[in-house]
Amino acid sequence: MSAGAINAIQLNEKVEQGVFLLDVRNPEDFADWKIEGKEVRSINIPYFDFLDDNENIYGQLPADEEIVVICAKGGSAKMVADLLDEKGFQASYLEQGMQEWSQFYRPVTVMEDDNLKLIQVNRLAKGCLSYMVISGGEALVVDPNRHIEEYLSLAEQEDAAIKYVLDTHLHADHISGGHELAEKTGAVYYISSSEMQGSELSYEPLEKQGMLEVGRAEAKILAVPTPGHTPGSVSVLVNDRYLLSGDTIFVGGLGRPDLGGKAAEWAQALYDTVFTTIASLPDDVLVLPAHYAEASEIRREGYVGAPLGEIRGNNEVMRTANRDRFAEKVAHAVGATPPNYEEIVEINRGAASASPEKATELEIGPNRCALHHG
Repeated sequence: MSAGAINAIQLNEKVEQGVFLLDVRNPEDFADWKIEGKEVRSINIPYFDFLDDNENIYGQLPADEEIVVICAKGGSAKMVADLLDEKGFQASYLEQGMQEWSQFYRPVTVMEDDNLKLIQVNRLAKGCLSYMVISGGEALVVDPNRHIEEYLSLAEQEDAAIKYVLDTHLHADHISGGHELAEKTGAVYYISSSEMQGSELSYEPLEKQGMLEVGRAEAKILAVPTPGHTPGSVSVLVNDRYLLSGDTIFVGGLGRPDLGGKAAEWAQALYDTVFTTIASLPDDVLVLPAHYAEASEIRREGYVGAPLGEIRGNNEVMRTANRDRFAEKVAHAVGATPPNYEEIVEINRGAASASPEKATELEIGPNRCALHHG
């Protein structure tokens, strides 16, 4: 007998409904990066422990429900799932492991009316969020990841032509699909020129384009300069109501200012962003970031975001009006850097390239671009 294989789409359905996961990777890998969800229960028992055929292991597993086995690429999970099947457990396994899960995207509609539809595309394993703004048969894509077929398929489903592609900043934890998506669709690719110094990629400087129109007049996109995470970071304000905040403001924190080696200087810029640019926005603006860190940040409606007033109330550093104290808190709360971020930045700038296999390898691991300030 052998256990059944499932794919990432099927696993996502189980994650949303409730599932028991058995992760057989090394404890260090599990602690660093794992599948999470509000209805997920998981346990880490390394693969090698099953080779010893220790009967005590099986007592840690539920006998009356499905167990989905997870590993890095699927092979070890299949072997463990087959062992469980032989012992009478109901077991399945993620066919291509965390490698497959890292490339799964889930679109969720944030809002829709007669003039505008706003879709958040959640790359669950990476905590990466991108957006499609649709109006009048036209679309703007913000912060697309490298699997551009996800956005091409979504645009086709929505019967919309991609007119603009925009990166809020030069990403450090994942490879952008922005330039490739724009080339594929004939769209205009926007990014701040300060992010692309020395790049030979074609783009339109975002700082020269204060307003983008998508479809009907009600769907206007305002580029709001919000430096801090990187010097050229911007946020996009849609219809004065929805702030696509890039890596500047998160549901639980702010963008880290240290990846350019200028934490103190960029923390000062982040202060100006928070207390000047963002300060003028009302509390009911819905903040929709480019990343999130925990499954608890996913709202009941299925998307990640929160009213600006709620974020201000919960985020202590955003209430720290003293400039020096603010900069000190932000500059000293950076934590571990994103894996391979220097190489990823060079790829996103067009100074290096990577095969699909290499790109998958570079992106493995959690996002570490957000700072958390309770």
